[in-house]
Amino acid sequence: MVFKRLMQAMGVGGPSVETVLANPNCRPGGQLEGRIQVVGGDHPVEVTYVALGLVTRVEVESGDNEYDTTQEFGRRQVTGGFRLDPGQRYEVPFRFEVPWETPLTDLYGQHLHGMTMGLRTELEVARAVDKGDLDPVAVHPLPAQERLLEALLRLGFRFARADVERGHLYGVHQRLPFYQEIEFHPAPQYAHAINQLEVTFVTDPHQVQVVLELDKRGGLFTEGRDAFGRFAVEHATVDRTDWTAQLDAWLRQSLRRRGLFS
Repeated sequence: MVFKRLMQAMGVGGPSVETVLANPNCRPGGQLEGRIQVVGGDHPVEVTYVALGLVTRVEVESGDNEYDTTQEFGRRQVTGGFRLDPGQRYEVPFRFEVPWETPLTDLYGQHLHGMTMGLRTELEVARAVDKGDLDPVAVHPLPAQERLLEALLRLGFRFARADVERGHLYGVHQRLPFYQEIEFHPAPQYAHAINQLEVTFVTDPHQVQVVLELDKRGGLFTEGRDAFGRFAVEHATVDRTDWTAQLDAWLRQSLRRRGLFS
């Protein structure tokens, strides 16, 4: 009897949890729908709660060191407490709201290299937390984000990779403790002046704040530096602008001011 209680305390023979998504594809500000299936183990338990949260990989800079960690966000509890008898099945339908600032993972059906995203189910029984199930999720761009990325591709920029970095951008209202950088190889007409272009979207229900960072090439007697640009695009008016021409004009003007573009 003592051994059995010890095994139960360690979680052996406890309940299992599985999350089934109706559709793993979503957009920032959208929803993921599905159901959570909890099945009782070989002894009765009191479940404290079931919760959901998105999980992604985040790069952290600490002094001279850099490391990757797992970051949960958008977490919410989907049940309160309930009793689960041995072998009992308990099903919970859910509708999970995807935060507006959620990083993108896919573009035009292609996965963005460097990105990971999943929906994690957490089950707590007797103060012991079981991370339960982790389901891959694909986050596609909103129309405003898509128009801007499209414009860069039309200019000749080529996607390199994407990552998520912990921290806050200066001068940008940000809810999540991290931001995504989507990196592009330079278009041929800018290749002599910049090494790469980094794009960050910080989105809310009304607009997308866009931060552009140019990693500039250094010359024989000059040091390479970064140049920043920032502007906002409203979801409702994104189609009223020729973004290819707009971004081309901004890039040329930015580089001319620094004597890097004739």
